[in-house]
Amino acid sequence: MSGVLYICPTPLGNLGDMTQRSLDALRAASVVYAEDTRVTGKLLSLFDIHTSVQRCDEASIQARAGEVLERVLAGETVAYCSDAGMPGVSDPGQRLIAAAREAGAPVEVLPGGTAVATAYVASGFTCPRFYFGGFFPRKEGERERVLQGLAALDAVLLFYESPRRAGEALQAIAHAFPHRRVALCRELTKAHEEVFVDIAPQVAQEILRRTEAGEMRGECVIVIDAPNDEERADVHANAAQDAASRAAELLAEGTHTRKDITKALQSEYGLKRNEAYAIVLEAGA
Repeated sequence: MSGVLYICPTPLGNLGDMTQRSLDALRAASVVYAEDTRVTGKLLSLFDIHTSVQRCDEASIQARAGEVLERVLAGETVAYCSDAGMPGVSDPGQRLIAAAREAGAPVEVLPGGTAVATAYVASGFTCPRFYFGGFFPRKEGERERVLQGLAALDAVLLFYESPRRAGEALQAIAHAFPHRRVALCRELTKAHEEVFVDIAPQVAQEILRRTEAGEMRGECVIVIDAPNDEERADVHANAAQDAASRAAELLAEGTHTRKDITKALQSEYGLKRNEAYAIVLEAGA
């Protein structure tokens, strides 16, 4: 007898988004493992489902994964739910799925809504590529490293963030990408859903104001538009300026040819050969 682990998406906030396939799986399961038993228990009660619910969150997933998979391999139908949306997207579900794949336990992932895809579409940003970075880093240095590493990526960037830290996160984003548009998506699919779109510094200023006034509520998705022409021009101008300083340093050492310095500028600053050579000539004038 073959069991199965159902990965069941649940609504982000609006109960009307609950899929029939998830309801069928939850009713068929002998047990439901959940990131939060209170949240999932309430959801099951609203749909008149009386399946037993067991906790399987970040703190217990390592200990409980073996138990879950033993039940599946023994022939049971087991379901897993996160707090909201698609399990496995920045929650413990991904580790459970990975363990099931490794153990050869059957897994069926049911389709459903995610805050990532909903926010990406709601932003109105038209770049056809996006990058999801999970939860935005909390530490300042890590934030800077992450944003610098993604600066040249030609894609929309998405991060989860709590309402308490959204203002600080947006401030870091505004510092890194002052020319980009940003969407702050809050309370998606709920009665007070908001998608606030503006240039990064304006969004940061407004959300910091709300935070200080105690007006920020609901989980957030931050959506950062792809690089625009103004940003590219700014980056190029800074690179050219830094290249000029570097060229002057290398010329002053007196041990490098103009050809060598041109190649170095091309490599270090991503400049075209003609532009790099022009900078070397000007620095040596």
